Amino acid sequence: MLVRLLYASRAVPSLDQEELQAILKQSKSRNPAAGITGVLCFSHGIFLQVLEGGRSAVNGLYNRIAADPRHSQVELLLYQEIGERRFAGWSMGQVNMSRLNPSLLLKYSATATLDPYSVSGAVSLALFEELVATASVMGQV
Repeated sequence: MLVRLLYASRAVPSLDQEELQAILKQSKSRNPAAGITGVLCFSHGIFLQVLEGGRSAVNGLYNRIAADPRHSQVELLLYQEIGERRFAGWSMGQVNMSRLNPSLLLKYSATATLDPYSVSGAVSLALFEELVATASVMGQV
């Protein structure tokens, strides 16, 4: 059974670009063997990530993320059984937030900053899908 999981978390203040790249590199190397695909948005210290794959694999990865000391305020936004993947092309892609038009964020929230904590899971997923469609995704596999 395939599932889609969307979560948000805050990066610890000490997380730098090098550590973020290490997270992405590790995801790209481990996710294919686990059958997990997904895309990550990171902006102003906030992670917004969608994971897709088998239920046990996705649940296990989410539990590891929730226990990872580089993340705080880990919050499950959406969890659903799915018939097919929307993000099958990426073992772990990253949305290039520098190419994002701030008006896209205003479409879904009160401010032009990424804040999945202030909107519903469904709104976060709609924003996420539009982010993936309108910003370039780096790291396609």
